[in-house]
Amino acid sequence: MPLEAATPVVDEDIAGADREYLYTLNYGPQHPATHTTLRLILTLDGETVVKAVPDIGFLHSGFEKLGEDLDFNQYVTIVDRMNYISPFANECAWFEAVEKLLGVEPTPRCKYLRTILAELARISDHLLCVGAVGLDLGALTAFLYAFNQREKVYDIMESASGQRFHPSFCRVGGLMNDITDDVVAKVRAFVKTFPKAHADLTRLLNRNRIFVDRTKGIGVLTRDEAINMSCSGPVARASGVTRDLRKDEPYLAYPDLQDSFKVVCAKGGDCYNRYLVRMGEMAESLNIIKAAVENIPGGPVNVDLEDKLTIPDKQATYRSIEGLIQHFELFMWNRRWETPVEEVYGAQETANGELGFYVVADGSGRAWRARTRPPSLIHFSIFPHLMEGHQISDVPAILGSLNIIAAELDR
Repeated sequence: MPLEAATPVVDEDIAGADREYLYTLNYGPQHPATHTTLRLILTLDGETVVKAVPDIGFLHSGFEKLGEDLDFNQYVTIVDRMNYISPFANECAWFEAVEKLLGVEPTPRCKYLRTILAELARISDHLLCVGAVGLDLGALTAFLYAFNQREKVYDIMESASGQRFHPSFCRVGGLMNDITDDVVAKVRAFVKTFPKAHADLTRLLNRNRIFVDRTKGIGVLTRDEAINMSCSGPVARASGVTRDLRKDEPYLAYPDLQDSFKVVCAKGGDCYNRYLVRMGEMAESLNIIKAAVENIPGGPVNVDLEDKLTIPDKQATYRSIEGLIQHFELFMWNRRWETPVEEVYGAQETANGELGFYVVADGSGRAWRARTRPPSLIHFSIFPHLMEGHQISDVPAILGSLNIIAAELDR
């Protein structure tokens, strides 16, 4: 973090400070408290930040442009890598938009399985956020407790999809494959053991004087500011905004599970309240999983083969002419989905907020335009507002409470 002391900063937008004594500090992209490849250009008056400019140009994956080149199923590997902390939730949001475009209604079993795995992804994401901000502020033990539970979530994802980190498990009209009894057993074991770990993590941080002192009253975002700045998820709910798409616009299995969970909100709007909301949401997600795993419907996990939308399983491909022809058309002839020429927007409530996909279709089997509304990009844009007037030592607390995932910042 070089301190550019040789050249004083001159900025007409900065008031209330002697410009002769303002200096620039580059925070990141390799700083250990940024957790990712993002850069903050801080203008300092001593230890006080008078201006903060975020720089997002460090990842160039071009994921929106790739959505115009890959078909709907192939693109699942790209959305996995947007918020790579809870990738399965990204998949659900993408296929929400695609299935709305195609007029496809997933089977009841598929809806429940997607809901269970999406809530596990939410817990994993919140655990990383809480554990990492605890680590930045000196609470190393909490970080270890949180990551121990994330490994269990990865075990479940691996058992279901074959991959731990990027499951790429969703498909148009269903999932790559049905789950086994082993996956259900692991989910039930997690439901039983996680409450104790959650309670331990709560005690470690709620009673940690350093953690509390460094988060209470820091980075305050009012309710009106949260609404005007398009915030969503825990960042908005910590400021008193009660919007949650699982309640307001239910999707997947949430219409059946409305009585199983509550929307967790707070009023303080500071880093500590954002932490409390995430801790509360983990408990509510566990309630959703507990109710869903005991009521998983039977039947197929993919829509009917006659719809010609889903990839047939191996048995259908090898043993029936219909399955072989469908597989051949989907992969060899490039005759994929005939889409209506229209545009749709589909969004779901992911761990960081509203993740939406705006898809413009031209009749082919891929998007003519695939626009993403990533919550991290929205929340990173409010960082300068939250940071002004705070100390350099408050940067990791505010940045960590927003849980910015840099892969979502790519444009």
